[in-house]
Amino acid sequence: MGETIKLRVKRQDNPEASPRWDDFEIPYRKNLNVIAMLMHIQKNPVLANGQKTAPVVYECNCLEEVCGACTMIINGKPQQACSALVDQLQKPITLEPLTKFPVLRDLHVDRNKMFENLKKVKGWIDIDGTYDLGPGPRMAPKTQEWAYPLSRCMTCGCCAEACPNYNEKSDFMGPAAISQVRLFNAHPTGSMQKDDRLDAIMDKGGISDCGNAQNCVQVCPKEIPLTTSIADMGKDTVKRWISRALRA
Repeated sequence: MGETIKLRVKRQDNPEASPRWDDFEIPYRKNLNVIAMLMHIQKNPVLANGQKTAPVVYECNCLEEVCGACTMIINGKPQQACSALVDQLQKPITLEPLTKFPVLRDLHVDRNKMFENLKKVKGWIDIDGTYDLGPGPRMAPKTQEWAYPLSRCMTCGCCAEACPNYNEKSDFMGPAAISQVRLFNAHPTGSMQKDDRLDAIMDKGGISDCGNAQNCVQVCPKEIPLTTSIADMGKDTVKRWISRALRA
């Protein structure tokens, strides 16, 4: 028998079930990633002790760190399983589901809360009508330079997992949604809904719930300047509050 990799997976049969740990041994090969290990278990669902089991349930899609679907806790750190290479991980490798989202089964969690928060802040560009409106206003190159990194957000949940203020007892929408407000408010067309977005992050669960722990920027796989976005939106919400107060 050749070299093997020991893998420990925290599993849960359904949202109400108690979690358990299952141990696996996976044949080693060069350039193996965590998704490939889970695919091996899917083909041959056998525990390290030889006992048959159900395949591990997980979520993945793009396999190139773009969709954010395969985010899980790998050796205690939230990251994408598709870009986590076995050769770069401490052994044995442990896999756990994200803790800030409801577990559906095994490593598959429900990140719907993040997408609902994007709805709250109108995380899109509103265009009136489906007909061709022609070219829109241009964005200044200087703005493009700092805005582009914000557009790389894949709603993976790493920032939410690391944030102490994002949990089941809090309504905090998290760093990702606030950063998207900054992105869309900078867009020449998106700026038409700027006040609506600022009002949303000034509401319950908004920017005032951020504790400035700065954990989010440490774990973001796309190195998005989340804390810069939060600080920038903090200034804009103050201006918005003053504007509303003067009109009252």
